Amino acid sequence: MEIGSFLFAYETKGERMMLETISNFLTKVDDLVWNIPLIVLILATGIFLTIRLKGLQVTRLPQAVRNLIANEKSGTDGEVSSFAALCTALSATIGTGNIVGVATAIVAGGPGALFWMWMAALVGTATKYSECLLAVKYRVAAADGHIVGGPFYYIEKGMGEKWKWLAKIFAFFGVCVGLFGIGTFTQINGITSAVQNFFDPDMSWSVNVPLFGKDISYSWVVIIAGILLTICVALVLIGGLKRISSVAQVIVPFMAATYVIAALLIIIFNIKAVPGAIVTIVKSAFGLRAAAGGALGAMIVAMQKGIARGIFSNEAGIGSAPIAAAAAQTDSPAKQGLISMMGTIIDTLIICTMTGLTIVITGAYDMGLEGVEVTTKAFQLGLPFPNQVASFILMVCLVFFAFTTILGWDYYSERCLEYLTGHNQKVVKAYRWLYIFCVFIGPYMTVKAVWTIADIFNGLMAIPNLIALLALNGVVVAETKIYLDGLKKR
Repeated sequence: MEIGSFLFAYETKGERMMLETISNFLTKVDDLVWNIPLIVLILATGIFLTIRLKGLQVTRLPQAVRNLIANEKSGTDGEVSSFAALCTALSATIGTGNIVGVATAIVAGGPGALFWMWMAALVGTATKYSECLLAVKYRVAAADGHIVGGPFYYIEKGMGEKWKWLAKIFAFFGVCVGLFGIGTFTQINGITSAVQNFFDPDMSWSVNVPLFGKDISYSWVVIIAGILLTICVALVLIGGLKRISSVAQVIVPFMAATYVIAALLIIIFNIKAVPGAIVTIVKSAFGLRAAAGGALGAMIVAMQKGIARGIFSNEAGIGSAPIAAAAAQTDSPAKQGLISMMGTIIDTLIICTMTGLTIVITGAYDMGLEGVEVTTKAFQLGLPFPNQVASFILMVCLVFFAFTTILGWDYYSERCLEYLTGHNQKVVKAYRWLYIFCVFIGPYMTVKAVWTIADIFNGLMAIPNLIALLALNGVVVAETKIYLDGLKKR
């Protein structure tokens, strides 16, 4: 069997049946991992930490904003500024899920899914604060001086050596998520597909690529875009964390601002529809718009879709953001925790809200469309521009969102691999080239199961991290008290 036949073009009936069986199996595993128990565990952890911290994500929000604006470098530890660390985390967090994921949740769960997304973000902010605080407190310096930290270290050092096996499980899942799904294949495939759909939807400029399967054609737009993006990714990744963070500091604010401005224009030009949209969201959240007798069922579906998508979007509790937070130049774990928790606010309460409002205001969720088509339709209906211009704006945002996710997840997975191999930089550098290779072949991949595999590993990452957060909640409270007492003395 040719490698091209298996990975890129399923030529025989037997291969198609085998891959369909594998896909169905993975879907069942994914449903098992991301079922009610894990969602409840993530929410319960957020609620517990919110209570323990006395609603810090609300009461100390002004302080978090001041810390973010100040962007101070304090202490000798760390590699990048607090703002750069936040942007690195946001580069991986803000992705296609903010555009496509929100649309999917609203189509499946109704407008009320957006309300439950807000609730997940509200308690998730306390989780993000806690995990990033712990990452700074328990971070370590490698032999060459660079800083490494994250759930694997606060599990090992905070909970004790006997829990090192749990830390290794987290790190293993982190490597798998980066290399086999969210970091590479899905993002580059999403970018090239978006570019092709805009510039060459009819495959007018196509060519056969025998290496990836006999008689399989790809648009020249996909090939050119794939090569250019691979080169851009390689140039950034080879430079390590400092180059990733410097690129993220430029791209993340730009892409977020561009998308938010476009969404705000839709809201402004349809301002009269906003109150009705808010009412629709709240009613739908509690099943009040469902037919008689179906209110409870509608509410449960809205909760499940909204909460699951909210968690997927902001990654609070997953354990990825602490890996970036650990590199911040700060001498106060709590201060970095406050800055890092802004990531959940920016990702879900701002960007996802913008997407959700545009979809509900324009009614695009109720037109029989799916995925990115829903958000595209909302932009076309809501913006006072020709459809091509509106589609182009959304395409550019998708490209930047996915590109930065590639960068962010390479950093996360490298740090996980570094922990697993005992800081073996030769292995890490070899992995980096493997990661770049996966980006190169990503546009030609047709294995839909890749997304499902990524979702499974992402969910499995959360379990060790949540155990550590619950076990170390006393440390979080103590560090928070030290920081707040210090503010009172100023």
